[in-house]
Amino acid sequence: MSNITAAMVKELREKTGAGMMDCKSALNESGGDIEAAVDWLRKKGLSKAAKKAGRVAAEGLVAVESSGKTAAIVEVNSETDFVARNDSFQAFAREAAKIALNGDGTLANLEAAHFPGESVTVKDRLQELIATIGENMNLRRVNRLHVDNGFIATYVHNAAGEGLGKIGVLVALESTGEVSQLETLGRQIAMHVAATSPAGLDAASIPAEVLEREKAILRDKNAGKPENVLEKIVESGMKSYFKENTLVEQPFIHDPSKTINQVLKEAEGKVGAPVALKGFVRYGLGDGIEKEEAPDFAAEVAAAAKG
Repeated sequence: MSNITAAMVKELREKTGAGMMDCKSALNESGGDIEAAVDWLRKKGLSKAAKKAGRVAAEGLVAVESSGKTAAIVEVNSETDFVARNDSFQAFAREAAKIALNGDGTLANLEAAHFPGESVTVKDRLQELIATIGENMNLRRVNRLHVDNGFIATYVHNAAGEGLGKIGVLVALESTGEVSQLETLGRQIAMHVAATSPAGLDAASIPAEVLEREKAILRDKNAGKPENVLEKIVESGMKSYFKENTLVEQPFIHDPSKTINQVLKEAEGKVGAPVALKGFVRYGLGDGIEKEEAPDFAAEVAAAAKG
């Protein structure tokens, strides 16, 4: 058997996009010849992943997993919704979320993590899935929340399976109180987050550049007014912005007469201890991805006829 080095495996992976173990097998079968190994992978249908990498993947699934005090959320994209219903794709998304529970919440950490009891990494397994299913896919983002005392609630909207959906939410509640009450409260707030998509937890969590942009818009809308009047308008406008966009100040969707802050305070009686909302994560499938427009073949034919 030829002496197959890590550098050779890396080079072959970069050429083909195939998984690490497949690259090792190809190099062994071809006696260490890179080009022959490429051909071997092509014959096996394992080098297709690289060819698909440029195609837009905006469908897929959001997966959530919680162990109580720790929870993780991942978004895995595919090109079509049809693939999102594939059992292998769903199993990958679900397992990736479980692995992320023990990670540090970064994408690099998750991609490098190994499947339990296997030598294959999450990134390698995804490449194998691309080659098998025949679509571009990517592990887009991951996050993780933890509390020392309390509960991390999860919620998925448009569920495609257990812990899988189009929108995923984590809500971290810190408390020494009754966990079952925290679980119920957390799920209700998570449903609220899914529906309202807050910009941040509270005013302090909104990036300064976002606040400055909002103030600038208010000033432009009221240009020409005296400075003292303008300042009051901006101040009032920002109060309205925080009520609409920060989670703790939003009206609770299950009872709009109360804010989330008020709901948390009132819940302390049932929970049996103070409750603090420490953070949340909301992933909407494909957020921010610019999808390709489907070709307008009728327009193309009409344009060609005029030419």
